[in-house]
Amino acid sequence: QAQLVESGGGLVQPGGSLRLSCVASGLTFRRYYMSWYRQAPGKERELVAGISSSGSTNFADSVKGRFTISRDNDKSMVWLEMNILKPEDTAVYYCRAELTVLGSEFDYWGQGTQVTVSS
Repeated sequence: QAQLVESGGGLVQPGGSLRLSCVASGLTFRRYYMSWYRQAPGKERELVAGISSSGSTNFADSVKGRFTISRDNDKSMVWLEMNILKPEDTAVYYCRAELTVLGSEFDYWGQGTQVTVSS
């Protein structure tokens, strides 16, 4: 049974930094496209950043230059480094693992970790 577990959320002041971690189990991690999503109260879930199995990355415009995403395939982990945090970054952050192979789709989500940016 595949499982993703996030950690690292919390309360931080504007301008501060946080590092979110996601550890995967029960799947061949190195094959999966990994991404971070977030959902603020009353808003739809949105893509924050993604990283391919080879390390190619993409970011939402709202976080470019402030957030970085990285992965370690040997540790089955992905991280989201968040800097210069703003109140509008407040949300529940989710880790996602996606793989499409031979027409079959595999899609797993973590339970989420709360990030609150407030003074």
